[in-house]
Amino acid sequence: MRKGMFSLSGLIREKMNGDVRNGDVYIFINRLKKRIKLLHAETGGLVMYEKLLEEGTFKIPAYDPETHSYPMTWSDLVIMVEGINEDKRKGRQRRLSDLKRHWQISVNK
Repeated sequence: MRKGMFSLSGLIREKMNGDVRNGDVYIFINRLKKRIKLLHAETGGLVMYEKLLEEGTFKIPAYDPETHSYPMTWSDLVIMVEGINEDKRKGRQRRLSDLKRHWQISVNK
């Protein structure tokens, strides 16, 4: 995955019929599920966050065919970016208790 923020924003506009300036966070994961890029717009410009896992893979959320997207909450996004795999059969790269030491996760209901 070599695309930068301008190529990805073009992809969002042309292939996804979206607008990066609409407040959504667009998530791109490579084929091996080891690299993630997050793209969104803030006041004053585009922001891109990139992370490459040393071990393990990112877990892709469930697809919603009605909206043609992968809806998730902010806490789901934080857990995904932290590289936490909750599937015990595959082993966890980091435990949720480790995450709670560094982050305060709150969910708006």
